[in-house]
Amino acid sequence: MSMNFINHQSAAALGKNVTKVLSNVLKKHACVEKWLNGFGKVLKNNSVYSVRMEEQEKRGFAVLVGSSHPELALLIINRLPARLFEMRVYHQSNRETMLEMKESVRGKEIFIIQTATHNVNDDIMELLIMIYACKTASARRITVVMPYLPYTKCQNREKRTPIVSKLLANMITKAGASRVITLDLCRPEVQGFYSIPVDNVRASWFLAERIRERISDYKNAIVIAKNPTVMPKASSLAEKLGLILGVIHGEMEPLEEEEQSLTNSIATSSSNSSGSSDSLSKQQLPHHQVPLTLIGDVGGRIAILVDYVIDYVESFIRSAEVLKRRGAYKIYVVATHAIFGHNAPLLLENSVIDTVFVTNSIPHELQKLQCHKIETIDVSPILSEAIRRCFNRESLSRLFSDVAVQD
Repeated sequence: MSMNFINHQSAAALGKNVTKVLSNVLKKHACVEKWLNGFGKVLKNNSVYSVRMEEQEKRGFAVLVGSSHPELALLIINRLPARLFEMRVYHQSNRETMLEMKESVRGKEIFIIQTATHNVNDDIMELLIMIYACKTASARRITVVMPYLPYTKCQNREKRTPIVSKLLANMITKAGASRVITLDLCRPEVQGFYSIPVDNVRASWFLAERIRERISDYKNAIVIAKNPTVMPKASSLAEKLGLILGVIHGEMEPLEEEEQSLTNSIATSSSNSSGSSDSLSKQQLPHHQVPLTLIGDVGGRIAILVDYVIDYVESFIRSAEVLKRRGAYKIYVVATHAIFGHNAPLLLENSVIDTVFVTNSIPHELQKLQCHKIETIDVSPILSEAIRRCFNRESLSRLFSDVAVQD
C-alpha cells in the first residue's frame, strides 16, 4: 500500500510540474507572439517611413535635363529616387535660347544634366541659362552633371591663345553652380580652375569590363597610348587588365581649316604681287603631322589604342595603320568620349580598325547606325551613383576605390 501511495504521489507531483512547464511555455509563446506582432508593426512602420523618405527625396530632389543628351539623362533618372523637372527650352527666331520653368524650385536641390555635343557653344549657353534660372528662383543647391566637359583637351598652348577652360569655369561658377560632376577629364588639372567642388569620376572600370567581355584573347594584347598625354589613362587600363604598355610619339592633329586659310592667303598674295610667290614659302605652312614613333612591341599581338576623346578620326586611323604595319593582327580603339564627324562612320568602316569602344557620354546613335564597328558602353550607373551620394551627403571615395593613382 505504501509503495502504491508513493508512486501515486510522485505521479501527481510530476503532473503538476508538467502543467507548470506547459503553462510557462504558453506564456512565453504568448510573449513571443506579442513580440512578433509588435516587430511586424515596426517593420511596417519602417516600410512606411522608407516610402515617406523616398517621397520626401522626390519632393526636394529635382533633375533638369538639357537638350544635348536626353537619352543618357533618362537612363540616369531611372536609377534615382527623383523625378524629371518640367521645363521647356526653345530658340527664338533670332536664335536666342529661352527657358520656361513649369514648376517651383525654391528650396530644392537641383541636378542639371547637360553634356557637350557638336553644338558645343549652344550647349554651354543653354547650361548657363538653366543654372542662372534655378539660382534666381531660390534653388537650395545646384549641381551640374556634365559627362563631357568641353574645352579641356588643349594639347599645347600656342602663342596668344586663351585658356578657355578657365573662362568656362568662371562662367559656370558665376551663373550659380554649387558643384560639378564630370567624367574622365582630359586634363585633371582643370579642376583647379573651379572655385567649387569638381568630382571627376572615371569610366576605366566599364571600359576594362567591356574589353574582357568582347576580346576573348585580351591577355595577348598590348595597351597603346595614342600620345604621351594619354599615358595616365592607358597605364590605368593596362593595370586593370594586367597588360603591358606602349605609347606612340609624334602624333599631332592637323588643323585643316588653318592650313586651308593660310594656303588661300598664299594664293591671294602671289596673285596680287608680281614675282613674289616665294615671299610666303611652304615652310610657313603649319606642320602638324610628323612621323610617328611607336614604343612597344605589337608584333603578333592585339593592339588596344587608348585616348580620352575621339574627335579627329583620321589621326586614329593613321595610328592604327602604323600598328598594323608593325605586326598587330587586331586593332581596337578605346575612348571615353566620342565626337564623331559626318564622315567618321565611313572612314572607320573602311579602316584597319576592328572595333571602337566608346561610352554614351556624348550622343552618337546616328553614327553607330552607319558603322557597325562602334560599340557603346553605358556609364549611367556611375553617374547616377555620384548624384545619389552627393544628395545624401555621402563620400564619393567609394567610386574611386579601384582607380589607379595615375588615372
